[in-house]
Amino acid sequence: MKSKVFFADMRAGAKENLFGKIGRLMQQAGLAQSVAAGDLVAIKVHFGERGNHTFIRPIFLRRVVDEIKALEGKPFLTDSSTLYPGERKEAVSALACAVENGFAYAVVNAPLIMCDGLKGHNAKDVQVDGEILKTVNIGAEILEADALIAVSHFKCHELTGFGGTLKNLGMGCSSRTGKMQQHSTVAPKVAERFCNGCSVCLKSCAHAAIAIIEGKAQIDPAACVGCSRCITACQKKAINIQWNESASLVMRKMAEYAKGALHGKEGKTLFLNFITQVSPACDCYGHADAPIVNDIGICASADPVALDQACADLVNNARGNQETALASGHEPGGDKFRGVHPQIDWEVQLEHAEKIGIGTRAYELIRI
Repeated sequence: MKSKVFFADMRAGAKENLFGKIGRLMQQAGLAQSVAAGDLVAIKVHFGERGNHTFIRPIFLRRVVDEIKALEGKPFLTDSSTLYPGERKEAVSALACAVENGFAYAVVNAPLIMCDGLKGHNAKDVQVDGEILKTVNIGAEILEADALIAVSHFKCHELTGFGGTLKNLGMGCSSRTGKMQQHSTVAPKVAERFCNGCSVCLKSCAHAAIAIIEGKAQIDPAACVGCSRCITACQKKAINIQWNESASLVMRKMAEYAKGALHGKEGKTLFLNFITQVSPACDCYGHADAPIVNDIGICASADPVALDQACADLVNNARGNQETALASGHEPGGDKFRGVHPQIDWEVQLEHAEKIGIGTRAYELIRI
């Protein structure tokens, strides 16, 4: 059976502006069946990095918030800390960045809450019994919320080919430990040229995996459990993840994490993808390159797999923009994602998500 994916293009006029179309899109996709009066509703978004501008505009999130409030739900915007050391590696910096990017209460009409706590470790294990992972570590506030609305910027991605709802759920709802589990099978490494032997990392480690030897931190791979607390603690950015996992395996793990993020939310979820400013890389960078296709529209569905498949098809069926990072596949029907990242088999995330029962790749596109 095909899943329904609702699509609104970017056209607007005096009778209905784009905000009105967003509201109508959510209503037709079944928001009223997902949100009940009094529900604490997590709106999972990407708050964007400093210097980046392609994340979803906060004023669009305001309409999402207002639609939930019209149903007497209690929405909050949420995101998670990054695994790598940077501007958003803990809640204080991440929320400051979010407000600077426009996600202030006065704009979005809802509070901001990090789903994984102060340092990215407020999380719980969820049993998924996947092909690769038996349990996954999901941000506690995602699991505690009564309903979950994922609002994602659909764009290219250097590791997964594209990033949409599955990535927003799987990577974006996981704790730092979960992100580590998806990306790496080995302990973090210490860049000795940056390490000053301050011992902060040693104190942060709950597993006695770090020692100061000759004035430098050293991590014992045998004792390290991959919690990544040391990465957050190090103010010198001397401790870094070793990105050793293959792209295809990351995508399969990501799909199993997405299943974990949806745990306990049967009938209480809805997903939106904004196919706008389709940049060649992730919104986590401190810059954004020119979009590879023109703005296409917004899609919504109760099925995250069908939604991402439909958005991938819409991008591939568009005409690619010249003089961008798109090196091939400019013609309608050309593979835009391989045109930017030729080494990535982006279908893997969709195939595995369908296989483990998150949704179906078969869809009916309904234009509103």
